[in-house]
Amino acid sequence: MYFGMFDPTIIILIPAVIFTMYAQAKVKGAYNKYSRIRNRRGITGREAARRILDANGLSHVPVEMTPGVLSDHYDPKHDVMRLSADVYNGQTVAAVSIAAHESGHAIQDGTSYVFLKFRNAIAPAVSIVSAASWPLLIIGLIIIGMGNVTTGNMLFNLGIIFFTAVVVFHTVTLPVEINASRRAVNQLENLGIIDMTEVKGAKKVLSAAAMTYIAALATAIANLIRILLIRGRD
Repeated sequence: MYFGMFDPTIIILIPAVIFTMYAQAKVKGAYNKYSRIRNRRGITGREAARRILDANGLSHVPVEMTPGVLSDHYDPKHDVMRLSADVYNGQTVAAVSIAAHESGHAIQDGTSYVFLKFRNAIAPAVSIVSAASWPLLIIGLIIIGMGNVTTGNMLFNLGIIFFTAVVVFHTVTLPVEINASRRAVNQLENLGIIDMTEVKGAKKVLSAAAMTYIAALATAIANLIRILLIRGRD
């Protein structure tokens, strides 16, 4: 018997939800701490990004300011880096760490890093199927509950396929983000953007951010397991 999306299987999500809350707390804590610590070189996030980009043959990539908090990102479609005001103008350990991370993505793009290319290739399609997956799952359950098992299962199965694509996207995103952070630390050290005593702080900021991507993947997998358990009922 189908119980709907709000049934006992929801317990599967609890560990993922707790881990997500922990990851978010770690990010907030690390950012708040190291956004108050001025880096010894007095370099802004914009300057750090510019140095890294130029050193890696990416002088054509502009660094722009964008609204929001922690809205920093590299846009591969337009080949531009956008940093939030606090990061763009900030002379803190957090600011240069985040700017270096986004520069890591630009380097990945410039070197045709395979995981980034794959993620960028599937991103438009995943955006569509992600929005459609839950409506298909819910509608499928409703139709099954009305007695039309064949049509309901067809829609539900399509929803599963769509949601699996979301899990694949999160799976591919994880190595992309971890690799960008590793590149960031290397660039910060090799270009002398931060003092050796500040490397530990930079790593804490970047590892906390990476944890949020692990949490996103864990939540997606937990949801998929839950969906499959619901599908297995008759």
